[in-house]
Amino acid sequence: MSRNVTRRSLLSATALLATSALAACGGNGGSGSDDAAGEEATATLTVAASPSPHAEILNDFAAPLLAEQGITLEVKEYTDYILPNQDTTSGEVDCNYFQHLNYLDNYNEENGTDLVSVGKIHFEPMGVFAGKSDDLSAISDGATITVPNDATNEGRALLLLQDQGVITLSEDAGITATPNDIVDNPHSVEFIEQEAAMLPSTLADADFSVINGNYAIDAGLTLADAVAQESADSDVIKNEYANVIVTTPDKAEDEKIAALVAVLTTDDFKAYLEETFGDSVQAAF
Repeated sequence: MSRNVTRRSLLSATALLATSALAACGGNGGSGSDDAAGEEATATLTVAASPSPHAEILNDFAAPLLAEQGITLEVKEYTDYILPNQDTTSGEVDCNYFQHLNYLDNYNEENGTDLVSVGKIHFEPMGVFAGKSDDLSAISDGATITVPNDATNEGRALLLLQDQGVITLSEDAGITATPNDIVDNPHSVEFIEQEAAMLPSTLADADFSVINGNYAIDAGLTLADAVAQESADSDVIKNEYANVIVTTPDKAEDEKIAALVAVLTTDDFKAYLEETFGDSVQAAF
C-alpha cells in the first residue's frame, strides 16, 4: 500500500511538473509567437507595382529607407493595368503604385470601386517612337500608328498626335478621345489600338507608336529615343497623369502607407529620379 501510494504520488508529481512545464512553454511561446507575428504583420507593407519604373523605384529607393523605420516593403510586380487595382480592393495588397490619376478615376467609374489616391509621386511624359518611319513631320499617306486601347491613355496619345499636327480632334474630345473623334486626318493615318503593354513589342510593325512611359522604360526606350513627346511643363500632364499611390478608403490613413509616400516625396527622391531615369520619370510634387 505504501509502495503503491509512493509510486502513484511520484507519477502524479512527475505528470504535474511535465504539464506545468508544457503549459508554461506553450503559453510563453504561443504568446511570443503571436506577438512576433503581430509585429511582423504591422511592419510589412505590400505594394502592387508595374516592373518599371515603379517596382524599381520601390525596391531600390524606398525599401532601404522604410527598413530603417522598421517597415519591410514587399513588392508584387504586375504587367497589366487591371489586376493591381483588383488585388488592392480585395486586400491582397495594401496599396498600389502603377497608375495615373486619370486612369484611377476612370477605373473607379467603370468598376463601381472607391479606390483613393494618397499621394502624387511622379509623372512619365508619353512619347511617340519610330518604327518603320522616323520623321513624324513628314509622315507618309496611309501610315500606321499604334496607340493604347484603354480609355484614358488612348485619348492622351491622340492629343499628343494632334499637338504634332498629325490629326485634328473635335473640340469636345478631350482626354477621353478615340479615333472616332478625329475630324481631320490629312494623311489618312491608320490607327491600331492595342493593349499598352504590347506596344513596344509591335513597334517594328508600325510606322510609329505612342507608348506609355512605364512600358517604354521596361523595353529599354527613353524620351531621348522619341521623335515627339508630351511637354513636361504642362499642368494637365503633371496633374491628370501624375502617378499615384492608391489604396482603399479604410487604409487611407495607414501609417505604413504614409511612410511610403513620405520617402517618395523628398528632394533626395527627385535627385534619384534624375540620376536614374533622366527626363523619362519626373517628380510630380
